[in-house]
Amino acid sequence: MENAAEGMHRIRLVVAYDGTNYVGWQVQPNGVSIQTTLQKAIENLVGEKVNVTGASRTDSGVHALGQVVVFDTHRSIPPEKYAPALNQRLPLDIVVQRSDEVAGDFHPRYRDVIKTYEYRILNRRTQLPCRRLYSYFVPRALDLDRMREAGAYLVGTHDFKSFCSPKTDVDSTVRTITDFSISREEDELVIRISGDGFLYHMVRIIAGALIKVGFGQKSPEDIKRAVEAPDGRPAGPTAPAHGLTLVEIRYI
Repeated sequence: MENAAEGMHRIRLVVAYDGTNYVGWQVQPNGVSIQTTLQKAIENLVGEKVNVTGASRTDSGVHALGQVVVFDTHRSIPPEKYAPALNQRLPLDIVVQRSDEVAGDFHPRYRDVIKTYEYRILNRRTQLPCRRLYSYFVPRALDLDRMREAGAYLVGTHDFKSFCSPKTDVDSTVRTITDFSISREEDELVIRISGDGFLYHMVRIIAGALIKVGFGQKSPEDIKRAVEAPDGRPAGPTAPAHGLTLVEIRYI
């Protein structure tokens, strides 16, 4: 997205969505995306074509509580009014939490950030229909202490080559994980991870690897080796998308 031209306003939205019925954030030829749906609502409101840019390109089925989005417009609507006005035009599974105006050179991706994701695992003997779209059902017992021990090795600046999809197309696979935790909320395990950026499928592969540790099929030391001496082989399977939620993007 170019810097806003003279007479333009750059509007920032914080957006929550249920990703179940979408092909992901980004426009795709094979279905309806969050980006397309949001862009149509904005254009309906402002009466002009806009380009919508998001901070994170979430996959099909992934949810969000704090996706950050910007667009430029000539319209002089009070910035805080965009949220309620857009929510009247959006489907119920996409909601603008808040809106404001930012500087013309603000870009949601090319800035220093801390992103936080949660991966939820429903860990009980039987599935619950009301949670099937928002957590990964694992009926086998998981060793939470072993998973915590393994997850601690992820914190810090490392080459996460073994924790991303082979389709990842980036100059560097080095990332910094600032915080990591696993908690139990009744019959759900919640993996919460924060960092300066995440590779393609990185959080889902971390979740898949930790589940293997919880089963006893991998050791915490296996995760340590994958972090300290990555060989490019996946450290674990890619856990399903629907357990993942983008919780927050904090600009620093």
